[in-house]
Amino acid sequence: MSFEAWCALAGVLLVGMALVPKLIARLPLTTAAIYLVIGLICGPLFFNVIRVQPLDYTQLLERLTEIAVIISLFAAGLKLRLPLDDPKWFIPLRLAFVSMTLTVGLITLVGVYLLHLPLGAAVLLGAILSPTDPVLASDVSVLHSHDDDPLRFSLTAEAGLNDGTAFPFVMLGLGLLGLHDLGEGGWKWFSVDVLWSIGAGLGIGALLGTLTARLVLWLRREKNEAVGTDDFLTLGLIAAAYGIALLLHSYGFLAVFAAGLALRHTERSITDKMPEPKEDEKTMPIPETDQEAEEIRDELATNEKTSSKFLMGQLLRYNEALERLAEFALVLLLGGMISRATWTNSALWLAPLLFLIIRPISVWLGLLGARETGKSRPYIAWFGIRGLGSLYYLFYAIEHDLPAALAAQFTAITFSVVALSIVAHGLTVTLSMKKYEKISQ
Repeated sequence: MSFEAWCALAGVLLVGMALVPKLIARLPLTTAAIYLVIGLICGPLFFNVIRVQPLDYTQLLERLTEIAVIISLFAAGLKLRLPLDDPKWFIPLRLAFVSMTLTVGLITLVGVYLLHLPLGAAVLLGAILSPTDPVLASDVSVLHSHDDDPLRFSLTAEAGLNDGTAFPFVMLGLGLLGLHDLGEGGWKWFSVDVLWSIGAGLGIGALLGTLTARLVLWLRREKNEAVGTDDFLTLGLIAAAYGIALLLHSYGFLAVFAAGLALRHTERSITDKMPEPKEDEKTMPIPETDQEAEEIRDELATNEKTSSKFLMGQLLRYNEALERLAEFALVLLLGGMISRATWTNSALWLAPLLFLIIRPISVWLGLLGARETGKSRPYIAWFGIRGLGSLYYLFYAIEHDLPAALAAQFTAITFSVVALSIVAHGLTVTLSMKKYEKISQ
């Protein structure tokens, strides 16, 4: 497919999605499901317009999925304003660490006894398929910064955390296959890949996010500087957190999520100390010219009472636009890459097993004794959406010399499971959320 054809296809689809957003919102499926179907139609199964063999472009696909995931993780962190000492944080933490570990273990058993994989390959497959997705879970994520609904908050925070907590199991699987040094008795894996990489990733992101937020807000209030740089700020902080974390051999995914979270909580700590605005300060004049609009923006960005919230709003708006673009491009490409070679009928029993048995068991065991979930637990168990995170780990493993036979098998399994997840969860999200909102009122 030529560059010109790609431009024409992308342009027509983007304009079409922009013209009918309300119609799409009323449909009983997600935008990701629409993108996937369009990709399937354009791919080798139908019109063969998109001709991309994934195993020929694994390095490029690894980078593309990597960029999409870190953008969505930063956005997830920005959305979570609930204080870190709130008991509701225990739910996503248990999901990301306990339920994640259980999911990897159960998929490993399936891999060994049903798919007849060697132990290392089974662990690796478990790590690839275990993380939930922050990009494709946008329909069940928090709606705004003050949204502390148990279901939306838990799923958003879990997706932000477990894309990083899956990494130790990826390294364990690669190590058991002889592709990564685990150390004698696994000491190096536990000390470096688990303790250091997780702790340092979270710490680096938290430090950078906090320092950046305080520096930008100080420059805007005291020096009237750094105004109108929100796009650079978003990209710069994401790149800095991710790059520094990787240079220090820690997990960049956790660093990016922690950076977004630290930005939001720095804003909250500053905003909560501010007095409530007076009645005449709540009314904002409607700008009639570009100059007036710019003056109002500068006032909001530099005013002590509004600068924090204005900064977060701008960052979220810009980041969510990038997130939607990444979802469009990569899910469309996924559909276009699905062919007879990248599809396996074993997914027809593996995907239901993962969605209906493994995920619910892992959630139930991981949340034993938790009272904060209320009526949301069955919905948390169902909405374990698989997506771009799984694709990233797949290509990461292939780029770390996964044997060709396993690479082809894992590509077919991962593509099939992710596609089925997009369809199954996409078709049920509208009805399920309406039902949940009714019973939770």
